[in-house]
Order: sequence, then C-alpha cells, then structure tokens
Amino acid sequence: MNLKLYQAFFLLLFFSCTAVNAQTSTSKEEVLEMIDRANTYWQSNNKPEVRAFWDHAAYHTGNMEVYSITKNEAYRKYSEDWAVHNQWMGAKSTDKSNWKYKYGETDEHVLFGDWQICFQTYIDLYHLKPEEYKIARAKEVMQYEMSTPNNDYWWWADGLYMVMPVMTKLYKVSGDQKYLDKLYEYFMYANSIMYDKKEKLYYRDAKYVYPKHKSVNGKKDFWARGDGWVFAGLAKVLKDLPLSDPHRNEYLTKYRNMAKAIVKSHQAEGYWTRSILDPQHAPGPETSGTAFFTYGLLWGINNGYLKEKSYLSAAQNAWTYLTKIALQPNGKLGYVQPIGEKAIPGQVVDVNSTANFGVGAFLLAGCEMYRHLSNKN
Repeated sequence: MNLKLYQAFFLLLFFSCTAVNAQTSTSKEEVLEMIDRANTYWQSNNKPEVRAFWDHAAYHTGNMEVYSITKNEAYRKYSEDWAVHNQWMGAKSTDKSNWKYKYGETDEHVLFGDWQICFQTYIDLYHLKPEEYKIARAKEVMQYEMSTPNNDYWWWADGLYMVMPVMTKLYKVSGDQKYLDKLYEYFMYANSIMYDKKEKLYYRDAKYVYPKHKSVNGKKDFWARGDGWVFAGLAKVLKDLPLSDPHRNEYLTKYRNMAKAIVKSHQAEGYWTRSILDPQHAPGPETSGTAFFTYGLLWGINNGYLKEKSYLSAAQNAWTYLTKIALQPNGKLGYVQPIGEKAIPGQVVDVNSTANFGVGAFLLAGCEMYRHLSNKN
C-alpha cells in the first residue's frame, strides 16, 4: 500500500471510529470550551472596528449566538463595538435615488443584501437593550426596499442567509405583515432562478444552472457554502416565523428536502466537499459549508423538524471533523475556502485557510451542538 492510500485509509478509519462515539465522547462542557477557544482566538487577533460588509457580519451572527448561551459580556461588547463603529448602518448613502442592489461594495449599494446582513446583529443587540436608534437604519432600508415594485433582490444563494432572517427579525420587532409578505415574494423569485427541483439544492446563482454550467466531470455543480447559506438561512427563518404564517410549509418543505439531499452527499471523513455532488471537482475538506450544514441539521433535530435517527449521525460526524481537524489547538479554524462564489479545481484550502465567516458558521454549529447535549441531560 503506497503512502497516500495508507493515509486515506487511516483517516477513514479514524473518522469511522470517532463518529460512532461522538455522542458519548463529547460533553457540553467540552463543546463550550471549543466554542470559546475559536471565538477568543478570533477576537484576540481581529479588531471589531471593521466595515459592516457580509463577511464580517456573518461572523457576528455566530458571535451573538455564542453570547446567547454564554452571556459573556466581552463577546457582546465586541459586536456592539462593531455596530457603533458602523453607526448601526450597512452601506451609508442617504440619497435614495442612488440606492443600488446589484453587486457592489460602495455606500450606494444600500439595497444589496451583503450590506443588510449586519441588521441581524443590530436587531439582536436591540433586544438586549431596546433603543430605537439601533434598528432605525434597518427599518428605513427594508421599508424602502419593500415599497419598490422589484422582487429580484435575492439573485444569489448567499443573499438568502444575508437577508431572509432580517425580514423575520424585523417582523418580530414591528409586527408589520409586509415583512413576511415580501419575504415570501423575494424567496419565490430566488427559487425560480436557482433551485433545482430534482436535486432539492440551490445553484449559487443563475450562471451556474445545469447544463449551462457543469463540474469538471460534467455533473451538476452545487457549491457547498452556497447551499450552506440557504440551509442555515431557512433554519433562521423557521425559528422566527409565526406558526400561523400561510407560507410556513413552503420554507419547511424546502428545508427538509435540503436536509435529505445534504446528508446524501456527506463524505465519510465528516466534511462536505466544495462541489457537493462531484467530490472530485475540488476534493478535500472544507469548513464553512460543513459548519453551516452542521448548524442546520442540529437546529432541525433540536427543534423537532428533523428526526434524530436519520440526521444525528451525519451532524456528529461533521462536528468531529470541525473540532478534530479544522479547529487547531490554539483556536484557529482551518480549511475555510476563501471568499468566492464557486468550487475551484486546484484551489488550495488547507489548515492555514481561515476567515471571519467560517468562524461565524463554526460558532453557530457549536451552539446547536451545545444545546443538543444540554437537552440530553
């Protein structure tokens, strides 16, 4: 047996053994230590005074979830310092006639979802100490957006995580039904251009729809992080959506069907490859998509939407990968695919590859694993 085959065999054996014993060998205290290790490392090495764009904001969705279970004031303050630095705004233009929603990183792109995910954290901070200025910009932007006749605001998979939870969170704050009506309208547009009815997965955007775009092996190319954004976004929507919402079954059906598809493509080593249905397109471990899938699966199990016997094994196996391979002893989280929009053959993703949004996804997954273990006690 050559060295590479031996290494592959060893890893497969390791993960097979650890996955079986994941439930019994991991305590909620150990999970909390891993969460704190990753979060402390990130905050110690990265100042909060950075812009309110999607990558930083995605980290803060995880950080606020950690605060909800730990009540660690240092974590809350880190997110609040970030919010204050950004004046509780995303893109900062005040001239509505210039507001744009196609891709853009300037202050005129107020209606672009990557500048709106920050509102999730602002709303979470508002609930801790209700002061209207914290959510004033969120309301201004989203109310203006909803007043337009356009429904094509969410034209890329990531946008569903960025903005869908903003709509449900603002509904809970305001009671304004329009947030839920527009949530459904925009979601259905996204489905019309990105959703594959057969595979029950989302293409990253219309450019990647099969057969116009194919993997290197001629297969459908579903990007793991892209579907991770959608799956996690649906979990967050279901969390806040009223049980009486007439469209709740639409979100729940999409969520459950995604869960089935996701588990089918789970690798024995615990991770999901970057191109979900073609592991050889960009082989090897990837943390951000894996973490979002882990979060979504555990959230569904914890809240009674997914059967434990069908989904827990995959979630445990993924958590084993995230904590034994991706998370380093010093708290650095590795194997995060860099910012992009697709699985790239030959792109190096290794132990030194880390990113804010990947840490945020890991924190979300960890919090749900902590809740799962707490429920068992």
